[in-house]
Amino acid sequence: MDFFNGSNLHLIIAVVLSCINAVIMCFIGSKFLQVIQLSGYKINGFRAYLKESKGSYIGRLAVLSFLSIACMLVTNSLLDGYGEYYAYIDLLFYFYFCIVFIINVYRSPQKTPLKQTSRMTRLTGMVFLLMACATFSLIALFSIHFPEVKFGIVAVTPILVPIIVPLAHFICYPFEMLIRSAYVKKAKKKLSSMPDLIKIGITGSYGKTTTKHILNVMLSTKYKVCMSPHSFNTPMGLTKVVNNYLEQGDQVLITEMGARQVGDISYLCKLIQPKHAIITGIGNQHLSTFGTVENVYKAKKELVSAITDGFICYNANNAGSQKMYNECKKNCVLCGVNEQNTFANITNTQLGTKGSEFDLTIDNKTIHCSTKLLGEENLQDVALSAAMAYKLGVNLTQIQQAIASLKPVAHRLELIEENGLTIIDNSFNSSVESSTSSLKTLALFQGNKIVVTPGLVELGNKEYEENQKFGERISKVANKVIIVNKVNKQAITEGLLIGDFNQDDILFADTLSDAKKLIKDIVTGNDVVLFENDLPDNYI
Repeated sequence: MDFFNGSNLHLIIAVVLSCINAVIMCFIGSKFLQVIQLSGYKINGFRAYLKESKGSYIGRLAVLSFLSIACMLVTNSLLDGYGEYYAYIDLLFYFYFCIVFIINVYRSPQKTPLKQTSRMTRLTGMVFLLMACATFSLIALFSIHFPEVKFGIVAVTPILVPIIVPLAHFICYPFEMLIRSAYVKKAKKKLSSMPDLIKIGITGSYGKTTTKHILNVMLSTKYKVCMSPHSFNTPMGLTKVVNNYLEQGDQVLITEMGARQVGDISYLCKLIQPKHAIITGIGNQHLSTFGTVENVYKAKKELVSAITDGFICYNANNAGSQKMYNECKKNCVLCGVNEQNTFANITNTQLGTKGSEFDLTIDNKTIHCSTKLLGEENLQDVALSAAMAYKLGVNLTQIQQAIASLKPVAHRLELIEENGLTIIDNSFNSSVESSTSSLKTLALFQGNKIVVTPGLVELGNKEYEENQKFGERISKVANKVIIVNKVNKQAITEGLLIGDFNQDDILFADTLSDAKKLIKDIVTGNDVVLFENDLPDNYI
């Protein structure tokens, strides 16, 4: 049989089948595409996902291929002798299993769904092209040398997805860098046209988004402010902020600067050229990509290095930030809660279940403040923001009024009353510092206390140890615990038992949705539920 004869029906079927299969593989590969997007299109993030998830998704792809091949072999055996085109029926099993697989993937809860941006569309298109070529090549090869297999070889293509997706990323990368360069150039040109714009960079292992929102409220009492929305803290995210959100009449630009490896913040600083900076704290977040806390420190310090004649606010309650302050030779101040010898200090704190009251001292001047924000960690962010606002000319009365008007940022120690149930939602992200603050807040409440958590992630080789300690801290506060997913199940359970927690009160759920269903069965009426962290999608 001459497979490459244009009149050959097999060739036509092979082309059509290759295209259909490529489309299906794009859907099946959406998980890997999502991980690359969540990693800021860095392959290191993709490798970290494979390591942290122990290749669980690849295992599922292998099962998909195995089931498809098994059903195809059985079908081929049963239909042997009925003519070669009857054997194409075995492809129905393959497509059926693929569709079921895709439905299950898209039904799974997603914290940050895949966004079909222009870049993702281009990457998906390259995945389609590569997969179509790979499928056609396999069909052609086996049709010529192993004709008895016919088109059944397509069943092995799912296991090629983990190779095809990063390969497509590498092929697209140079082109994407050219596009990014054009957008960056446009953003820099726009920023250079606004020489009087006050630019502030905020970085740290935790608290960036909350500090950004607090500072925005304070500065808005005096200035027209543009704040980077959501968690736009990557090069393309901040480029989009400048190009699409910043207006010529804006007087202040507040930017959140995130990083997953050394050099990330340095690149952001070259784009934004911030005049002032806030360091919220140095922790052990994202060790899966940073490797060591020392690298985290180096990365965050890149913002400090970019500041020339501006000033820098450091968190006095964090050892890493305190160390950075001690090394600082620039115009810098310390800010904290119950810390002596600081420019901005919060004292006489009265933490409550509806908010907090405290005295705020800035530059030896004291005001009494009240806020709806929960927890001491938020007060650290208030101190940092207040110091920056004061340095930029916002008076104490304006700061006091701004603090009173603050609202919790969604999913960050957000208090919710729902059908008689009190919920403390700290599910967006978590760190050792954030989880400790959350548990202290939970301890203020009366009634039955339930903690729902998958534990702390992206802590590298410290993850097991920190989650065990987390379990011990939970045992001192909660009455019941629901551990979500298997990632930190053993470590948290061990910590709970070390803290003499009742094993019967340790419950398990596969997903956050399952945990919410379980809560309905165990609440008694006067309950407080703390949702501490939700696994990022590259862990699920």
